[in-house]
Order: sequence, then structure tokens, then C-alpha cells
Amino acid sequence: MKLAARLWLLGAVVPALGMVAAALVAAELFRASLERALDDALMGQAAAEAVSLFDAPGGKPHLHMATSPLRGALTRFAPAAALYDATGTRILVFPEDAPPDLVDERLSPQGLGPEPRLATRRRAGHGGQDRVLTVGVTSQDGAPWALELSASLAGVHETVRTFRRAGFAMALLLGAALFLLQTFHARRLARRVNALTGHMAALREGNLEAVAPAAHGDDEIAALGRVVADATEKLRRAREAQDRLVADAAHELRTPLTLMRTSIDLALRRRREAPELVEALDETRREVDRLARLATRLLDLATAGRGAWDRTTGDLVQAAHEAAEAARAAAEAKGILVQVEGPEALPAAFDAAGLRQALDNLLSNAIRHGPRGRPVIIRLSRAGEVARIAVRDEGPGIAPGDRERVFQAFERGNGEAAGPDGAGLGLAIVAEIARGHGGRAYVADAGAGAEVVMEVPLDSGSLDSGAASQPLRSG
Repeated sequence: MKLAARLWLLGAVVPALGMVAAALVAAELFRASLERALDDALMGQAAAEAVSLFDAPGGKPHLHMATSPLRGALTRFAPAAALYDATGTRILVFPEDAPPDLVDERLSPQGLGPEPRLATRRRAGHGGQDRVLTVGVTSQDGAPWALELSASLAGVHETVRTFRRAGFAMALLLGAALFLLQTFHARRLARRVNALTGHMAALREGNLEAVAPAAHGDDEIAALGRVVADATEKLRRAREAQDRLVADAAHELRTPLTLMRTSIDLALRRRREAPELVEALDETRREVDRLARLATRLLDLATAGRGAWDRTTGDLVQAAHEAAEAARAAAEAKGILVQVEGPEALPAAFDAAGLRQALDNLLSNAIRHGPRGRPVIIRLSRAGEVARIAVRDEGPGIAPGDRERVFQAFERGNGEAAGPDGAGLGLAIVAEIARGHGGRAYVADAGAGAEVVMEVPLDSGSLDSGAASQPLRSG
């Protein structure tokens, strides 16, 4: 069922039918209330007549309605009344011109007592209904009499019919108003939903340049529109980053491949002596190693981006000491001492292999950029529910304008050319690992030198929060 049909059904048809049903139920309750009021009026009139039927001089029976000074007004609303003697003969009737079928022609008082009887009677002449009350009365000399009061139900039924007509009319008017309102609302919602549908169809076809429809208001569709717009922008940036990564990777791969081909072509151009061939093969081997390192880095970046982490509780301080020990040989080659500062233990939930890779990249980056003879410091601390790992070197540092750019793959800080081991992927991998752990990585203001910080949550409950990573220096 389409949106418009659903809104018409639930917003117009169902409420209108509910109004009709409510009007029917209310009409029945109203009819019952009117009939109870009529019964009460008959009971009151019967009580008044029964106690004073024989209080005229000489004990002559009479109906007080017939002798009332308001007799002319009573005929418009007072019930018809009839009095019957012991033989069942009708002695008195009010009004005298009452229809013959409104009250009984004969009514025997035998079997009647002082307890009134109420009944609904259908007239034989025109099918109307009357409410009839009969009660037995005893005269002063002990003779039995019968009193009958009869009131037409035509007024009650007409009032109920008027009430029903008004209820039905109101239900129809309300239904028509709701139908118009839901039509307007359905068209407006349909336009918004169709705009989102068209945008999603464009995304499905790969058109990430499509502009998401503007989200106005604060309802659920507006919230969905904002989420779709945000997702579209992120997809656009992701594709741009992917395209840039592919182009940069192709550029990085082309350089060693070109050098390898040149070396091979020169070796094949003329007969070479064995030493020359060995030199050409050594040069080709170096380029092959460079390609292998680049392929490994690209694979590490792809693995970090997938974030398939096996998080278990471990000690970050111990992991830092192990990484420092592994980097000792490279650090001693430059006369650098790697120091670990912080608490004796810092338990957290992390993927051991992923975190070790991040620490190795941070230390490799710091050792490569740090000056000879100056220390590299790993400082661990706790900030609320977050563990902070900072790696600081005393090298040239990172310019504030480079802190966002160098996070991208194949970007290098300070404009230096890549060394034999530098492909511009190391700190990009660190950022992906931090983000995969629900934390972040960023460059801190350190004055002289550079300080790269990686934060991860201490407990596993917040590991999937997806905190955004800030740009880093890549090396």
C-alpha cells in the first residue's frame, strides 16, 4: 500500500468510520436516556394523580390535569390519562379528544396493584410507539380503579433521528476535512520520500556527485535526509580518497618498475661482463625489495581499514616496552635511546597485533625523523576512560599546516622525499588502527620536535564508538 493510500485510510477513512460508530452508540445512549426521563415523568404524574383522584366533594373521581388552570398548555406535553372503574369501563380521559388508540377503551383493574407497570406499545393505526404506565388505585369505599397514562415516543424518536443526522453530518464533514488534509500531507511526504528515493537510486548507480535533497524540519524524514546527506558526503570523500590512493600507489609503483626496466634494458642492450650483470641484478633486487615493502604497507593499510580486531585485555605498558625493545637495533644505529615513561601497568582492551603494529610505525617514524643522539620517548597515561600513548622525537617537527594533509596515504610531512623505507603510509595505518579500536590518533602541540598521540578506550564497552581520527604525519 502506498503512502498516500495508507494516510487516507488511517488518517481519514478510519477516523470517519469511528465517528459514525461513535454517533450510533451515542444516539442509542441518548435514546435510552430520553426514555428513562419519560418514564420518570410518567411515574411522577401517576403518583400525583393516584393520591388525589377522590379528593373532590362527595368523593367524585377526577383527573387533576383536566381541572388544572394550565390545561391549555398541558395538552402540548402532558401524557394522555384515563381512569377505569371496577368493571373496566373508561370513566374519564384527558384530553377528551385524545386519539382512541392512545389509551385503552377498556382496562380491568383486576390484577393491578399499587406497583406501576411500564410497557411500550405499538399503535395499530400508524405504527407509532407509546410508553404506557398502568397502576391500580383503591377508592375511599374500597372499590378498585385503574389509572393509565400514555405518552407518545414520537418526540423521542425524532430527537434521536436529529441527533443521528447531526452526528453523521459531522462525521462526513470531518472525514472530508481529514481527506483533504491527508491528501496535502501525503503529497508533501511523497515528494520528500521520492526525493530521497531518487537520490539513493543515483547513489546505487555510482553517481556520488548527486546532491542530497535539503532536509527541512525536525521530523524523522528530515533526520533521515540529514543522515543520507552525511553518508553521501562521506561516500564522496571515501571515493576521492580511494581514487587518490590508487593514483598515488600507481605512481609509487611506477618508479621502481621504471628503474628495474631501465636496468634490465641496459643489461640486455649489449653483452655484459659478469660484474656488470651482478651490479644490474643487485639494483633490480633493491627495487624488488622496495616494491615488496610498498605492497606490504598497502596490505597493512587495507587490513587496518577493515578493522577486524580481536580485542582482549592486556597491559599497554608491557606492549610499549616490547615495541621499544624491537626498535632498539634501528635506534642504536643512529645513537638514539628509546625510553618508556608512565605507570607500572595500564590495562586496556586492545588487539595485540594491531596495537604492536601501530607502535612499531610510530617508533619507526620517530627514529627516522629524530636527530642523532637524541632520545625518543614513549609516554603512557590515562585520561578518564581513555589510554593515551604519545611518541615524541626531537626532530624538525610537523608544521601546523601539514597536520591535516599528512594523514592521507603517500603524503609526507615537511615536503621531504621518501627514504628507502618511507612510503607515506606508516602513520595513516596508525590512524586506522586507532579508529578501529574506537579511539583516535592526532599530532599534539609539542613545541620543538613532534609528538604523535594514539588514544584507545580502556574498556571494551566503547571500542566500537568510531571516534574520528585526526590527520597525522605519515612516513
